[in-house]
Amino acid sequence: MLVSLCKWLESTALSQMIQNIDWVIPLVQVIHILCLAIVLSSVALMDLRLMGLGGRRVSIAGMAQRFLPWIWCAVVVMAITGAILIIGEPPRSLRNIAFQIKMVLLLGALMVTFFFQRTVRSNAQYWDQSPAHQTSARLTAVVSMSLWFGIAVCGRLIAYMTPDP
Repeated sequence: MLVSLCKWLESTALSQMIQNIDWVIPLVQVIHILCLAIVLSSVALMDLRLMGLGGRRVSIAGMAQRFLPWIWCAVVVMAITGAILIIGEPPRSLRNIAFQIKMVLLLGALMVTFFFQRTVRSNAQYWDQSPAHQTSARLTAVVSMSLWFGIAVCGRLIAYMTPDP
């Protein structure tokens, strides 16, 4: 079924256009990677704050207010550029185990980020309170950072792992 989907998608006019204009894929990849850099740097700064390893002069809610908009905007642009890359080269992505793992990790990372943002909005002081909350903050940070960096690694592996014929 996935092979049929890839063949159909590859034969569409949009896919053909993306494939035949030499600069589209490289330009879209650059934009995708720059947005990934925005996400990873924002996540790293927020997660280091959650772990108590940096930015202690700013509350966790303050860090979230500063960096979450950057994360969500970059994720939207990455979704658009990712869709263009998939449409332009469907088998390279859809049938690639690294891509499939990346999508599972992305779902987890988005859920953790959404949960964190929702908690910060409903109770801004929650993350800065007692040691029990600090433990959950550290755990959230480790999970978040692991997921986002796993996404980056899997994204890079897509280029090196060829899908089964």
